[in-house]
Amino acid sequence: MVAIFEAAKGFIVLVAGFGLFELMHGDVQAAAERLVRHLNLNPASHYPRVFIDASVWFNDAHLRLLALGAVLYATVRFVEAFGLWRARRWAEWFGAVSGGIFLPLELYKLWEAVTWPRLTVLTVNSIVVVYLVRVLVRARQGPPPAAAPPAAPAAS
Repeated sequence: MVAIFEAAKGFIVLVAGFGLFELMHGDVQAAAERLVRHLNLNPASHYPRVFIDASVWFNDAHLRLLALGAVLYATVRFVEAFGLWRARRWAEWFGAVSGGIFLPLELYKLWEAVTWPRLTVLTVNSIVVVYLVRVLVRARQGPPPAAAPPAAPAAS
């Protein structure tokens, strides 16, 4: 399940990266405004306005760099998903560490303001990290001892 989740994250970011390539040589601000309208957000409210205003600063070099970052991130997620799917120990370590790195930041952001998206991200990430750590701890402890065969009935 974690492998599928990681692959899905990689796929979503990869699609976003290809979308950034599509914006090159185009009007990024117009695309940002269309996205805000498509999501039925008020362009005059704070976050949509910040998003639209920030789009003015993006040129082709910035978009290319963001798209490259998206491709690299997606590649890392796909490699992790492959390793988890094949039950490789390195992938379990990688997943636990890469997920655990973000927990303090997610807690800090939740401390700033409790929102459903932040709470959801923290919860899902925590579940994945705890699961992978448990898998690693169990593997280190070794397999459970084999049960002793049942005793033969005493002869009378």
